[in-house]
Amino acid sequence: MKNEHISQFLHDRIDANDFPSAVYLVAEKGEIVFQDALGFAVVEPERIEAKLDTIYDLASLTKPLMTGLLAAASIEKSVLKLDDKVEELLPFAGPLTNRQSTVQDLLTHTSGYPAWRPFYALPDAPVFDPEDYGLASESNGRIRHFVLDDICRTTKEPNPKVVYSDLNFILLGFLIEVMNDWDLRSIFHESVFVRLGLTNSLAVETKKYSCAASERGNEYERRTCVDYGYVDASATAPLNSFFRKYVIWGEVHDGNAYFMGGVAGHAGLFSTAGEVFRIAQQFLANFTTLLKPETCELFRTNFTPGTNEHRSFAFQLASSPESTAGAKMSPESFGHLGFTGTSLWIDPVKERVFILLTNRTHNHALPFVNINSVRRRFHDLAIDHLEKNR
Repeated sequence: MKNEHISQFLHDRIDANDFPSAVYLVAEKGEIVFQDALGFAVVEPERIEAKLDTIYDLASLTKPLMTGLLAAASIEKSVLKLDDKVEELLPFAGPLTNRQSTVQDLLTHTSGYPAWRPFYALPDAPVFDPEDYGLASESNGRIRHFVLDDICRTTKEPNPKVVYSDLNFILLGFLIEVMNDWDLRSIFHESVFVRLGLTNSLAVETKKYSCAASERGNEYERRTCVDYGYVDASATAPLNSFFRKYVIWGEVHDGNAYFMGGVAGHAGLFSTAGEVFRIAQQFLANFTTLLKPETCELFRTNFTPGTNEHRSFAFQLASSPESTAGAKMSPESFGHLGFTGTSLWIDPVKERVFILLTNRTHNHALPFVNINSVRRRFHDLAIDHLEKNR
């Protein structure tokens, strides 16, 4: 079922050192049409070829596939409403910031929160002990309370535009936990993982050799922390001791998700292309088994018309300027990217799903390659060949 033109294009990008591996899947009306695996999922410390069932760190695809999906289910059940004031529903230690955000603000990145904040590098952050790691660790409760408290104290822009921010979905993840009185990983496991019959998503601690590897030691985040003044470039301890020195492989790449036990509202989900496809089907009205068909309208609805970016419920829309959808998808198409090199786009008009999983952060010196042009070309090629098959 591989497509020679798509596979050759991605093979050429591997040869150009954009990324060491790629797995793609293209589906239409619930059926997989094209898929292939290319390159090496792991180059160091050993070489392991990519396969169709290679597990990738999805990074920010966690936002729609886990947190967004659970938020939609919560809205269906009237556990949450789009106009709920988020901070009023959450426990926090300090006073509210200047402007309260709604659930819709978080889902559309219009809350006014800054794009990023390295909670692990803040001066008063709890000490992180890698020997006491995980959601069930003794220190994790203190860490998560600290993160929640810090977000609720963070100053927001008074008249926000769309600013894509991890803080929005970290906070949304906390909100889902509070409203369900359960941790996010367990909610996802029971509500999605079990019901869809997934086997290679979420926790991967025991499946390292089935995973694509990522960066050697958080060097990107360390340099970013230095650039923003969170870490002294000349310091060796204690802050720099947080950054991993080994190849990140089989554990989450994102520093805040790692700090918070491996899974948070913005990152931490791992999956294969095939299982991403099964989750992606839940956003299409004619194929979802977890949501009501009418709920799927939320994902194609523009909640931010007239602003700098078109955002729907947890997704970016193809009509957004400079989106990675390419030139041939329906304007109502919605998608998301992951920092590690992953992407998902869904066309609800044609009922098509486009998945491209790469590990661009692996075995590559900084700076990492911006692969948005690759994503656009992949989508355009896939659509050309889907149309030829009609």
